[in-house]
Amino acid sequence: MAGRAARQGHWLVANAPGCQTPAAGGDGAVNVALSQKTPDARVGQIIKLAVMAVGGQGGGVLTGWIEALARAQGYAVQATSVAGVAQRTGATIYYLEMTPASDQQPVFALAPSAGDVDILIAAEMMEVGRAVMRGFVTPDRTTLIGSTHRALAVSEKSAPGDGIADAEEVRAAAEIASQRLILADMDRLAVDQGSVISASLFGALAGSGALPFARAAFEDAIRAGGKGIDASLRAFAVGFDAAERGVAPADQVAKSALPALKGPARQMQEWQQLLKRAEAMPGPVQAMVKAGLHKVVDFQDGAYGAAYLDRLDSILARDDAAREWTLSATAAKYIANAMAYDDIIRVADLKTRGPRFERIKKEMGAQEDQLVQLTEYFHPRAEEIAGMLPAKMGARVEANPKRMAQLDRWFGKGRRLRTDTLPAFLSLHVVGGLKGYRLRTRRHAVELAHLEAWLSRSLAPLERDYALSVELLKCRRLVKGYSDTHARGLSKFDSVMNAADLLKGRSDAADWVDRLVKAALQDPDGKALAGAIETVRSFA
Repeated sequence: MAGRAARQGHWLVANAPGCQTPAAGGDGAVNVALSQKTPDARVGQIIKLAVMAVGGQGGGVLTGWIEALARAQGYAVQATSVAGVAQRTGATIYYLEMTPASDQQPVFALAPSAGDVDILIAAEMMEVGRAVMRGFVTPDRTTLIGSTHRALAVSEKSAPGDGIADAEEVRAAAEIASQRLILADMDRLAVDQGSVISASLFGALAGSGALPFARAAFEDAIRAGGKGIDASLRAFAVGFDAAERGVAPADQVAKSALPALKGPARQMQEWQQLLKRAEAMPGPVQAMVKAGLHKVVDFQDGAYGAAYLDRLDSILARDDAAREWTLSATAAKYIANAMAYDDIIRVADLKTRGPRFERIKKEMGAQEDQLVQLTEYFHPRAEEIAGMLPAKMGARVEANPKRMAQLDRWFGKGRRLRTDTLPAFLSLHVVGGLKGYRLRTRRHAVELAHLEAWLSRSLAPLERDYALSVELLKCRRLVKGYSDTHARGLSKFDSVMNAADLLKGRSDAADWVDRLVKAALQDPDGKALAGAIETVRSFA
């Protein structure tokens, strides 16, 4: 009844009326014109629906519900899934076509075509964008239902800088491309009801009115599934209400308050005194100073926090309100990051904190009577092990290639620790409690020397080029993480700082350092940075 030829307004026939097929072995073939036939009116009754989801979001369940709903309402329906790796969080397209059942068997398409989709359901914001880019969403016919939450792609997570795509650009494109747009955080709506996103999207589909079925029919399809009925119906209801509201406003990221520090009365008194010092600093820098102070005290102790404030005092003395204290605010951020480096002690401490276990249990949906098995992966390099030794001993080991190779053989294979078991948890807990020893380690001596050298180089051009000093301080954002990640960041940091030396004296030096940092953050391999440095060398 309905194939691609029918949609184009004609049928394919073997011979035109009154024409004979040339006999086999004749002198030649003739071109036979195909007769035109009026398209079947029932072709226009076909409803075409695509679901674009990421593995684990229940796209198959949602498709099953829609298929069962259509069949229960007397429709002929076909569902297919194409181009994806749903079992491992890959993007997958589920496609359905449906039409009122008749005495003839319809021929449905197996995959969606650009410009030929009536309803598009996207289970994540970037799937909304992908649907628009592929032409599935058109302003003359498509109802677009999408979730505004983000499940970050590997490319977004692996970017050295902020690789997260701009959801607002996707929203703007969707508003232009679709005939009707329904957007809400369907994932949060479902989770709040103890269900998953497929149920809230199914509710949004019902609330959109894009399918000619009553709400009760949708709910019956969920009940027929026989699993998680109550929670799914609750999520369905909130999804239905969201569809009636249309496009939800863009989510505003709330600024979370810093977690309260806890400790003995003497330490809390010391903390309050440090806070008073921070509050005495100029207004524009106070928020960043408090955040930095919280970070370094949590990393080590109150005395370490006092050393942080002492460094800031020396920079404030060279700054002024006329420049809105930009240098000081920048220093407050990046000095804190430099002082709170990720060593083995820090990693072990974070992995054994109570709030982390509670967060993981919540994310996994574990009940109070359920046990969560948690495996931690450690792969420290020889440098991390040597860094845990006393400063002088660690320096001797690092200078001895044989010793470093031996450490690599002992620890280079990595470790897997089940922190839901007592021995593994106690091992990490003991290591995480070595804060009192940290300041005597080789790693701390290296980090301290690096910090002082960075500040000295950054503040050297301050009197003649304030903006350049600010940008040199920002270079510290390249140094982050642990193990290999830290080593790659440190290498990029050194490359940018060395290239900055070639720019001193130029009026646009600050702009070029900013470009170098952005180039360094573009890719893990540093190809963009290498190109930018070659450009600098060409005119320096």
